[in-house]
Amino acid sequence: MPIQLSAADRKLYLIAGGVFLFLVVAALLLTKGPGNTEETPTTYSVNSGGAKAAYLLLKASGYAVERWEQSPSELPEAVGATLILAEPSTAPKIEERDRLRQFVQNGGHIIATGAFVGFYLPENGIVPDPFSGMTWKKISALSPSSITRAAAEITLAPQAHWKSESFALPLYGHGNKAMVVKYKSGKGEVIWWASSTPLTNAGLKEPGNLEFFLACIGEPKTRILWDEYFHGYRRSLAASIRTSPVKWIFLQFALFTLAILLTYSRRSGPISIRAGEVRLSPLEFVRTLGALYRQANAASVAVDISYHRFRYWLTRRLGMTGNAPITELERAVRDRWDFEDANFSAILRECESAPYDNTLKPRAALRLVRALDDYASKLKLFSQSGKEKN
Repeated sequence: MPIQLSAADRKLYLIAGGVFLFLVVAALLLTKGPGNTEETPTTYSVNSGGAKAAYLLLKASGYAVERWEQSPSELPEAVGATLILAEPSTAPKIEERDRLRQFVQNGGHIIATGAFVGFYLPENGIVPDPFSGMTWKKISALSPSSITRAAAEITLAPQAHWKSESFALPLYGHGNKAMVVKYKSGKGEVIWWASSTPLTNAGLKEPGNLEFFLACIGEPKTRILWDEYFHGYRRSLAASIRTSPVKWIFLQFALFTLAILLTYSRRSGPISIRAGEVRLSPLEFVRTLGALYRQANAASVAVDISYHRFRYWLTRRLGMTGNAPITELERAVRDRWDFEDANFSAILRECESAPYDNTLKPRAALRLVRALDDYASKLKLFSQSGKEKN
């Protein structure tokens, strides 16, 4: 059976669908696209800022290179293995940073690039300098080594420099700023680059960059672990989604679905009968009515109501007209029911004149109402009607 939608429901769904479509388009536009030159140097990217060309080159050249998509906590104990940390985009946990330090101490090598990679290294002397990295620069060798022998000059887009008073050996630099350094840590070694330019798809073809990159890698038999874990790539699909913009699309879809369910269920669910208001208890009603009479100074009204009720039941029991005089009522009560009370007629006359007495006090009104109630009990006026089944 097709769902019948009102005009208001249809309008609501169209608005919600438009908002969802806008959010999806905005997420796609704001996500770094293929043409973005500032893309993270990941081996999965073919853009100018990616590093797929360098990875495939190492593969084709017989190097034992592999993508590392696991946590650093699971790094192997292989002595001499090289880990490439190319501008990681997520911060390491404490245990991951400790494992990286242990990896170097036990004889591992790390090639780290970028201004913020110092959080991953045993020693950090990086000074960020983002304005310098807006253009590529040719930097020259500063110290003799096997690496600088392979390339006397390289091209970088430096994002930082290393502290000049540091213990690290400066390999390349510009002026008095070291932009490629090397230092020992335990049995291992750390090489830091000011940027990933030499291993990117665009920078790899610059003079000296390829030779420099291969010299930093070392022998072809060296096991090379190219980190993709800190670029957001994980072995499991769920872990990859958690670190990518896709999770926001799923969240938006879930919110949109929830809004539809809540809207439809509220309009199409069973109709509940509204609970009626609970009336006051009889005693509360009496108190409320008494307070109203007191505030209005209407004690005579209460007497008049009680008197008319008393006359109604008395004349009905006697079979007399409702406007019978008080003297006839007194005579009929005395003759038929053998009831004699010296104050009976006087009470009835006081009650009859009470509506015209604006100065009647509440105490006097209470005395008259009680007297009528006592006479009604003695004459059993309400016995058949059960105290007036009103």
